[in-house]
Parts: sequence; C-alpha cells; structure tokens
Amino acid sequence: MASEKVHTLTDGNFTQVIGATPHPVLVDFWAEWCGPCRMLAPTIEALADELEGKAVIAKLDVDENPNVPGTYGIRSIPALLVFKGGQLVDQTIGVQSKDALKKLLERHM
Repeated sequence: MASEKVHTLTDGNFTQVIGATPHPVLVDFWAEWCGPCRMLAPTIEALADELEGKAVIAKLDVDENPNVPGTYGIRSIPALLVFKGGQLVDQTIGVQSKDALKKLLERHM
C-alpha cells in the first residue's frame, strides 16, 4: 500500500480498530489477484488523504484474513463496508468513484 494513511486490518485487529474511533470507518475488502480491487486502490488512498481526521480508511485482505469476511457475508470483492461505533452502518460492492465513496462516508460523519 502506498499511503500510510490507509490502515491494514486483520482478523486479529479488526474489532479493535473499527471500535476505537468516533469517526466512520470504511473497510475495503480486497485480494491481490482481484483486478477491480487493484483498480480501486488509488481511489482508496486518495480518500484516506482527503478525509484524514474525519474518517478512517482501511483495507482487509480476504485471502489472508478469512474470518472477518465470513462474519459479514462477503461473497464478492471489492466490498466496501462502513462502520460507526463498531457497528456496520452501510455498504457497497464493486469499483466506486471517489465522490461516491465520499458521499457514502459523509452520511455517517
């Protein structure tokens, strides 16, 4: 990942990270082999830069961390889930524009 502002989530730290902030958390469920996920990566990084201090942007590799995706029924990637106060509040699937993801997050700020 190019941006240090994008948090890396794992099965081990997921609950702690999404519950540790008053801001909405956008989690990008992705995998290295996923073409659309790679297409979305620059958008995720740009969003992390733009919304620093207002939202937390994170990625979770579904191949390395199968438990969390199983918990949330992730069947297709990229899947983008928004959490607030540790709870799932919104979601979308597939490649999205930066503006669309920003609007998704702004609903929960």
